[in-house]
Amino acid sequence: MVASVAASAFFPTPSFSSATSAKASKTIGEGAESLDVRGIVAKPTSSSAAMQGKVKAQAVPKINGAKVGLKTESQKAEEDAASSSAPRTFYNQLPDWSVLLAAVTTIFLAAERQWTLLDWKPRRPDMLTDAFGLGKIVQDGLTFRQNFSIRSYEIGADRTASIETLMNHLQETALNHVRSAGLLGDGFGATPEMSKRNLIWVVTKMQVLVGHYPSWGDVVEVDTWVGASGKNGMRRDWHVRDYRTGQTILRATSVWVMMNKHTRKLSKMPEEVRAEIGPYFLEHAAIADEDSRKLPKLDGDTADYIKGGLTPRWSDLDVNQHVNNVKYIGWILESAPISILENHELASMTLEYRRECGRDSVLQSLTAVSNDCTGGFPEAGIECQHLLQLDYGAEIVRGRTQWRPKRAPGLGNMGPTSAAGSA
Repeated sequence: MVASVAASAFFPTPSFSSATSAKASKTIGEGAESLDVRGIVAKPTSSSAAMQGKVKAQAVPKINGAKVGLKTESQKAEEDAASSSAPRTFYNQLPDWSVLLAAVTTIFLAAERQWTLLDWKPRRPDMLTDAFGLGKIVQDGLTFRQNFSIRSYEIGADRTASIETLMNHLQETALNHVRSAGLLGDGFGATPEMSKRNLIWVVTKMQVLVGHYPSWGDVVEVDTWVGASGKNGMRRDWHVRDYRTGQTILRATSVWVMMNKHTRKLSKMPEEVRAEIGPYFLEHAAIADEDSRKLPKLDGDTADYIKGGLTPRWSDLDVNQHVNNVKYIGWILESAPISILENHELASMTLEYRRECGRDSVLQSLTAVSNDCTGGFPEAGIECQHLLQLDYGAEIVRGRTQWRPKRAPGLGNMGPTSAAGSA
């Protein structure tokens, strides 16, 4: 009894004491076929049934896979008549749920697609969203930072990045630093005032200290800044770290001067250029201690190894039409003995650039191996003297390299491999 009262509060039932109510109840019908998504409707007459059969023969449109019926004028009129004869209840005044469900599904799918695009995040820590951009100014506004991922084609036989790879990263950050400061002219790192005067930068000295070499997939973080070097020079420093651990990979400092790109002669720094780059100078000591020892000149008698016939390729030239300074490093190591390259890794390097070479130059690489720095212990390291010269004897680069035994994988700084100890 209580249940029937509660039900009647939401679904009013017709009174069976009235004849009119009984007639209406018969008109409405009692079969299951008289129910649709809108509630209880009257059974169609023969004429309306014919009209419905014609409509059903047409294709039923769909929204996101849900069928949606489009009603004809006759169907609407018939439903209006049925609704007028049927009692107005809560149930038969509900909306068409199929249309509402299709609309909600469409909105949900569209929102989910947009959310997926906006909420995308890297699933691995080494997939950095900003790792491969052009870098940015950090800290005091005078330091530039850029990240690089070590690619598979940048590693050597020992599965670590080559020294040329790291040196290319240094050069790239230097150029992007100039660009981010808005000082990039039409030369290779030249400022607008330098471009007006046909001046370009050339490196005269480079000091590099390598802590360890990154592997394939590692991400390195490079910081660079500039400072004054005498009246006509500029010093540029770099600090390379492992992005995830913060461990120092490399420190380097260099000195640059200006050269006229037409006469190929060194030039003083114009005041207009000094006014451009002076505000970006950072008063800071060189990050790498200078090797003040004099670099000796080698010749055929003092060199232990000589490699001749080295020639620049077209791809070795930069936009200033001279050989990229990183290429010189590769040529220097051409004459290093294979036993050193196999069992040792480059720990430090000092280079003095004396002159440039052109596309048609032919060069010689000379190396002299010295064990004076080892103190009689092979595991202490090896030192080499280098000279890169033209085939007629003009000096291009003098250099000194120091080598340490390669470390066993996973040992870090614990010591040399067995192969290194027998070198």
